[in-house]
Amino acid sequence: MTHIQRHHTNARLSKIVRHGGLIYLCGQTAKGSPVATGEIGAQTAEVLSRVEALLAEVGSDRTRLLAVTIYLGDMADFGGMNDVWEAWLAEKQAEAPARTTVEAALATEGLRIEMTVVAAEA
Repeated sequence: MTHIQRHHTNARLSKIVRHGGLIYLCGQTAKGSPVATGEIGAQTAEVLSRVEALLAEVGSDRTRLLAVTIYLGDMADFGGMNDVWEAWLAEKQAEAPARTTVEAALATEGLRIEMTVVAAEA
């Protein structure tokens, strides 16, 4: 049986879980002021940066993304989020993941976006 590895674990969650050649990231959001109250482009860029950093920590990267679920506090932010997302993937479109975007009530006031990620190990 494949060993499960958990990273940055606390009583509530693990930020990274590795199992069976897959990497699962917990929901990533923009954090701290003023970004957490900033516009969707800034929050999206911060979330993508955090995703990249966590993947790099376990030896993977955005070309290994399999599935991403994006939660928006307001679907009116869909276009602004997509502008940043598409620029982030511009050179790697051949590796674009399966993606779902939904509107959801987010946990903290001011947050406009959260992403969960599944990626393959490198």
